[in-house]
Amino acid sequence: MFTEQQIKERFIPFSSLRYTTDAFIDYRIPGCGPKKNYALIGPGVSQNPNQPVSLREKHGFQVGGVSMPAGVTNPPHMHFTAEVFICTKGAWQFHWGFNPEPSTAEFGAGDVCSVPTWIYRGFKNIGNDEAFMFTGLGRDDTGGILWGPATLEAARAQGVHLTDDYRIIDEQLGQKMTEADKRLQPMTPAEIAALRQWTPAEMAQRIVRFAGLQWSSNALLDSILPGCGAQMAPVIGLGMTQERNHAAPIANSHGFSIEWLKLPAGGSVSRHSLAEKQVLTVYQGAVEIAVALDAQAAPGQATVSHIAKGTPEGWDSFAMPADCVRRYKNKGDTEAVMLLMTPGDGRKTIHWASEVVTAAGQMDRAVDANGFVGLKRFVDRSQR
Repeated sequence: MFTEQQIKERFIPFSSLRYTTDAFIDYRIPGCGPKKNYALIGPGVSQNPNQPVSLREKHGFQVGGVSMPAGVTNPPHMHFTAEVFICTKGAWQFHWGFNPEPSTAEFGAGDVCSVPTWIYRGFKNIGNDEAFMFTGLGRDDTGGILWGPATLEAARAQGVHLTDDYRIIDEQLGQKMTEADKRLQPMTPAEIAALRQWTPAEMAQRIVRFAGLQWSSNALLDSILPGCGAQMAPVIGLGMTQERNHAAPIANSHGFSIEWLKLPAGGSVSRHSLAEKQVLTVYQGAVEIAVALDAQAAPGQATVSHIAKGTPEGWDSFAMPADCVRRYKNKGDTEAVMLLMTPGDGRKTIHWASEVVTAAGQMDRAVDANGFVGLKRFVDRSQR
């Protein structure tokens, strides 16, 4: 069971987010700032011990965000676990390789880009205005990041140093390297050359364009019910879709899955629960998220409701607890779209409330033995 206050604390309005502009050693490098770094779920890979964090509770993955003015660049660095860019505003250029010149790819609002581990990467705002994207990071412990040699040298030229225990020392703030401080040593050119080289064609397969999503109206048991009508589109890994023909464009292990959920005006997703935690972000529209205070709640019992919105300037999120009953309803007069991030590489099983199963059955819908939506008359026959 949860208290009303505990549920309310899991809503993360975009307006509540706090940021740092000195999360990493690049903040004084010309052309690399100002850059606003956000941490919604977990501290991410920030190297600033004072990084504000909306919710520190472990989820099996972490969610952050970055906002940069036009022309600003995030220089080359490397991650040891998954890094996924989820663009909500602006035009971005992703660059990688540096062998010797970087390869590049562009993406924009609604696009999702999954960056392979153990490659140097960076990104740049190539639009005319401030741009924003959320970031999904694999695991509760990401292992931090490793900066490229040129980035470390450029920061050092500005009097900013990174120690081997990942402390930032800034000479412009009067801080000094001491004899006890050891400067972080980057990879050697030979070690960098030995890393896998990803071609532009290979990387293009790791960008899922919003315009090319494979939506299905058969992805949820209740989609056929009056007042429902949700559709889903997979992006990364095995999520909660109940569409047997769905296959995520990006299938390798990330430690979490990503899916889009779309609700028509007035549409909803009926009462259900998952064994896993889940992070929801409203990309477009206004969605009422109602959470039962009791995991065994029957219809009409106490819930905590909040309307989360997605606008061109902000995108509200909610950290859904595991095993709780929830429902969603589009409260606007246009289509609403949400992003779902769920921990684990395996398929997630939706547990529908009994009244949903009954209502779907009356319309010849059921969930088969493999967890997918099918015709009830055949599902029942096979299980006699």
